Amino acid sequence: MSVVTLLTVQNTQTVDAIEMLTPDFALAQLAVVLDDIPPMAAKTGALGNAAMIEAIAARASSFRFPLVVDPVMISKHGVPLMEESAIAMLRRSLLPHAFLVTPNQMEAASLAEIDVYDLETMEASARILCERGAKNVLVKGGRVGSESIDLLVTCDGAYPIGGPWIPTQSTHGTGCVLSAAITARLAKGESLWEAVTGAKSFILDAIRTAPSLGKGLGPVNLLQ
Repeated sequence: MSVVTLLTVQNTQTVDAIEMLTPDFALAQLAVVLDDIPPMAAKTGALGNAAMIEAIAARASSFRFPLVVDPVMISKHGVPLMEESAIAMLRRSLLPHAFLVTPNQMEAASLAEIDVYDLETMEASARILCERGAKNVLVKGGRVGSESIDLLVTCDGAYPIGGPWIPTQSTHGTGCVLSAAITARLAKGESLWEAVTGAKSFILDAIRTAPSLGKGLGPVNLLQ
């Protein structure tokens, strides 16, 4: 089940327009979903503005299941999906309710307010997010030579998670799919490590087997 927070006009080449829904409408959706099919885990995606983040964070304070926060700030095409004022609200109100936050390097830098460009600064940014309330942080690192290396930071330590770098134009939705796959595995009862590493394998296969669709950044293959 899903709750819609914003709508986009987009294809593989661009995002032409964004339409925010109201926080009240999003909360109404959330209420009926939780009443009918209580989840074992949930994730957030593009929340758009401070009012939406504040509303979702207030509701998240009563969640009794793990919440994965994917702090979507910008599309693969470089179009902003989150207002600047919303970043501070996310830091302050939503991070403390997150079992796991899954920023890429740019998002980690914005949330932690430091430069992030390698494994050392990835870990430093994750530690700052943990200090601000997040239980665990997965910083998606992108390409390091011939590898794609992410860094999982928990209260116990920092754990690099590697995989091959796959040259492709089919990268539309990779971050969203990764966080969704982690959430699904947590809902099935897997440990954080099992969920993250299993989801990493899934997204690598989804990229590797992606159909070549569209004239721009095509989607990954979810039907493996």
